[in-house]
Amino acid sequence: MCGIVGYIGHREAYSIVLKGLQRLEYRGYDSAGIALYDGEELNLCKTKGKVSDLKDKFEETATSTKGTVGIGHTRWATHGVPNDVNSHPHYSNSGNLVIIHNGIIENYDTLKKELIKRGYTFESDTDTEVLVNLIEDVMVNEKVKLGKAVQIALNQSVGAYAIAVFDKRKPNELVVARLGSPLAIGIGENEFFIASDASPFIEYTSNAIYLEDGEMAVVRTQKQIKVRKIHDDSLVDPYVQELQLNLEQIEKGGYEHFMLKEIYEQPNAIIDTYRGRMLVNEGIVRMAGVDDNIERLANAKRILIVACGTSWHAGLVAEYIFEDFARIPVEVEYASEFRYRNPIIYENDVVIAISQSGETADTMAAIKLAKEKGAFVFGVCNVVGSSISRESHAGAYTHAGPEIGVASTKAFTTQITVLTMIALKLAKHRGTISDSDFRYHLQELDRIPAKISKVLEANDHIKLIADKYKEAPNCLYLGRGYNFPVALEGALKLKEISYIHAEGYPAAEMKHGPIALIDEQMPVVVIATKKGHYEKVVSNIQEIKSRKGKIIGIVTEGDEAVRDLADYVIEIPETIESLTPLLTTIPLQLLSYHIAVMLGKNVDQPRNLAKSVTVE
Repeated sequence: MCGIVGYIGHREAYSIVLKGLQRLEYRGYDSAGIALYDGEELNLCKTKGKVSDLKDKFEETATSTKGTVGIGHTRWATHGVPNDVNSHPHYSNSGNLVIIHNGIIENYDTLKKELIKRGYTFESDTDTEVLVNLIEDVMVNEKVKLGKAVQIALNQSVGAYAIAVFDKRKPNELVVARLGSPLAIGIGENEFFIASDASPFIEYTSNAIYLEDGEMAVVRTQKQIKVRKIHDDSLVDPYVQELQLNLEQIEKGGYEHFMLKEIYEQPNAIIDTYRGRMLVNEGIVRMAGVDDNIERLANAKRILIVACGTSWHAGLVAEYIFEDFARIPVEVEYASEFRYRNPIIYENDVVIAISQSGETADTMAAIKLAKEKGAFVFGVCNVVGSSISRESHAGAYTHAGPEIGVASTKAFTTQITVLTMIALKLAKHRGTISDSDFRYHLQELDRIPAKISKVLEANDHIKLIADKYKEAPNCLYLGRGYNFPVALEGALKLKEISYIHAEGYPAAEMKHGPIALIDEQMPVVVIATKKGHYEKVVSNIQEIKSRKGKIIGIVTEGDEAVRDLADYVIEIPETIESLTPLLTTIPLQLLSYHIAVMLGKNVDQPRNLAKSVTVE
């Protein structure tokens, strides 16, 4: 949520900042703003709406688009409604300082009251305007430079933040800091790029520093960057890493939407996930994070999986996989609930934290709680260098490439792929799976990308089904066993991007309430593969049919029984039961996508949603 972009150097800042904001639109936002320093004055423009609206307004109203220093922001409203005034950047009362901020300053009201007593006035309802005036107040009263004032002010602030602050009296300097919200610094030749992630500056530099929690940096042209701890002022030797992202990966590549592109990327994404790790011919799974901690993982008393949203659904699939293969008890927790309910955590527990971005605030808090209790934390995320990857004791990247669409698709399937490999490896070590079954599962996993490609060939057929049901106000999704979480995920996808109310249930639970909703207006998507509880699911379909419900069946190739009962069927290739979620989820992604497009919804940036929820 929210996006920060900044530039200081020798190039014209306007196009860099504007393009950076466009790259960060996927994070979700409701307003945008930009501030440029032209050598004499700050030119500021901000507006409710899209970055395209900001561009039009800035070019119509700004006295100049010149300048080699600029900051920009996409805001997802927390304090104050989305409007032009509450949008970032925000000035201090003197007009000398300007700030952009992701996060929440929880004690802003107390700080604001104190600043009002000192004569400060406020135009917006935001916590951010309070912070920039607090920084100014510290500069004036403590007679310190900007960097020191930022440090002092942040030590008086409670909450989460990623900020960039500029003082027009020091035009060669930007001050940035983070706590609980990501911030990357791209390093060029006598120039620096600031952003929430690396996508805004990938074409300019491949070197970046990811600030750690509780760190701040002063970046100056012609000088080296200085990184310090906010709490104790100690200097930090920053780690400069080479980015593993390229410009082509974040462009649409001819697809109408990023979401569709990412749906079609899943065969290759899964191959990239197991490439070099799963050696099918040798019958080996090689994962450094698991290998180096195999005894700790294999001897866990219990596995706790913490995640949010789609990652939580991947965790539910993993619960079946770990218990089935490795015979280790598993509990799956919403990270947002886990962190607040005083959970029982043992020192010999393993906590697996799953997050596409690696920055999810609730999951980060759950990790810290687990570590305080002595548990071993294993992270599964996609973004290299992200907070969760650094905070975990060990982990595994999904290597799915950037996921720009807010509604996760390839994150889900690559997370399941990684978790399957871990479970199989632990099962092999614990002796809970035979060598022949182990090899067979590796062979089947290796065949999954080709089978997903075959499912994708049904796109036109799925589009026809979408057209039939696009006006439905509600939809039910049913599945059993491994495919119950897929039913939840399918319902979530429909809700996220089409705004149609949908719910997922275990198929057998339909009789315990949801069956009352069934009538001729209710489409019911039933995952009915021939693996698992097929006969039971067929009985559930018959119950729906007898009440005139409309049935869309996700079935194994060659199925006849469900085909005779359903209004429409979508076939998937046959595979072993534990891997069916990797196939059954694909038609549900496409169905949601096409319905949303037909309804004219913004598929990549659905309303009220953010790609990465970095505040509570």
